[in-house]
Amino acid sequence: MSIQSAQLHLFGFLFAIALGTLVGGPVGDRIGRKRVIWVSILGVAPFSLHVAVRGCCLDERARLVIGLTIASAFSAILVFAQELLPGRVGTVSGLFFGLAFGVGGIGAALLGKLADVRGIEFVYSVCSFLPLIGLLTAFLPDLRSRRVSIRPSAA
Repeated sequence: MSIQSAQLHLFGFLFAIALGTLVGGPVGDRIGRKRVIWVSILGVAPFSLHVAVRGCCLDERARLVIGLTIASAFSAILVFAQELLPGRVGTVSGLFFGLAFGVGGIGAALLGKLADVRGIEFVYSVCSFLPLIGLLTAFLPDLRSRRVSIRPSAA
């Protein structure tokens, strides 16, 4: 694949991620945050496992579906975490973003080292199974959506 073609494919994937992040919030408000998280996991798993089993690349449409689907859970996960600790929005948001980017940076370094040792194809195979970690969603508590008024009470 040429560099220009790879850049276009990457742009499409990143655009789908941005779109998924924007779409996931309203969908989570409508059908429930935990359902959006489940759809995000179960929607991406077949595509990623296909890459692991078949060892081939997916077409552009499949990459767009993956980006859109996996990113749709981002806002749902953040709001779900904020509902677990009401009144601690700043703490939860800071922890969520700090932990997510920190773990992502460590993961990128470890995957880079693994690619040096075993090869990039092996890393792609390993990453194909990572969405299955999301099955831990089964252990999340069921939360009822709470409406919180931001208007000050009349005193």
